[in-house]
Amino acid sequence: MENLIALWESTGLYNFSGSQAFMMLVGFLLLFLAIKKGFEPLLLLPIGFGAILSNIPVAGIAEPGGILHYLYGGIKTGVFPLLIFMGVGAMTDFGPMLANPKTLLLGAAAQFGIFATLLGALALNMIPGLEFTLKDAAAIAIIGGADGPTAIYVASKLAPELLGAIAVAAYSYMALVPLIQPPIMRLLTTEDERKIEMQQLRIVSPTEKIVFPLLLLTLCALLIPSAAPLVGMFCLGNLMNSCGVVERLSKTAQNELINIVTIFLGLAVGSKLSAEAFLKAETLGILALGAVAFSIGTACGVIMAKIMNKFSKTDINPLIGAAGVSAVPMAARVANKVGLESNPHNFLLMHAMGPNVAGVIGSAVAAGILLSLVK
Repeated sequence: MENLIALWESTGLYNFSGSQAFMMLVGFLLLFLAIKKGFEPLLLLPIGFGAILSNIPVAGIAEPGGILHYLYGGIKTGVFPLLIFMGVGAMTDFGPMLANPKTLLLGAAAQFGIFATLLGALALNMIPGLEFTLKDAAAIAIIGGADGPTAIYVASKLAPELLGAIAVAAYSYMALVPLIQPPIMRLLTTEDERKIEMQQLRIVSPTEKIVFPLLLLTLCALLIPSAAPLVGMFCLGNLMNSCGVVERLSKTAQNELINIVTIFLGLAVGSKLSAEAFLKAETLGILALGAVAFSIGTACGVIMAKIMNKFSKTDINPLIGAAGVSAVPMAARVANKVGLESNPHNFLLMHAMGPNVAGVIGSAVAAGILLSLVK
């Protein structure tokens, strides 16, 4: 009889808590959004599965000695986000941005959402039950850049206890770009502005593409050294792609390496979606602030493009400003789609890729500034 009791007490049914069951349902919801809806499946699927694994009672999968605990070391040390950045760099073409350098301003403008959200997170402290430190607020604010790896990197350095909520918010809003951005873009632009056709971009030489990542890294090292890990790995990946002499390394960074790290990164993030870490009032605040941050970033990019159009010798369609957030290439595709709705002959994709790539750089620089100021 005692053996039967001991066996029963070792089962999941006996040890399950309501909060663990709820978090497993959250994991299944993420799997549904990834598989059925196609929302950022490459990351939401492993994150959702990691959430399910980490909430299985008794198994200890996310506890010291469990596989998810060891995988989390790749986030805690910052290795996984940096390797992801190298892969993204290898897949990035700086050509559209170099062909129209003014789009750097659009990528910079979209980062205002980050700093506005920093203030918003601190303001939430006036609500009973919410308490965000300056480090917490900085980690939450980076969601506004719509850059998952950067958000994870900053959160792991400043607020590791909030990592799960921040990662889920960042990737959820990246996945919802086609739903969140178009209403904001239409609200801030007129029909005539959305119809604006832009001049064809010039051809960028291979030399320019090789020199730019080296120049970018040098400027980063001189001005914002704290952003060097993110910018450096991004530039390394891009240089491997643009130089043309290490094709094998470039393809590995774009495919095998980034795929393997993505699996590990997603599972490690999911390990932080345990009931005790996620089911807090702060989580709702983070999700709300993430939506605000992303919306402000989109709006600032569009407004900056409208201002630039007033003073530019060549027409600039304000829609491309929304691509200043770092959701590559989804934000650029959304700008192109909204432009085609108003003008079937208006192809903005390559023009929007300029601010989109600039947004990746901008979010990394913003992260470096926050890491420098908030210690």
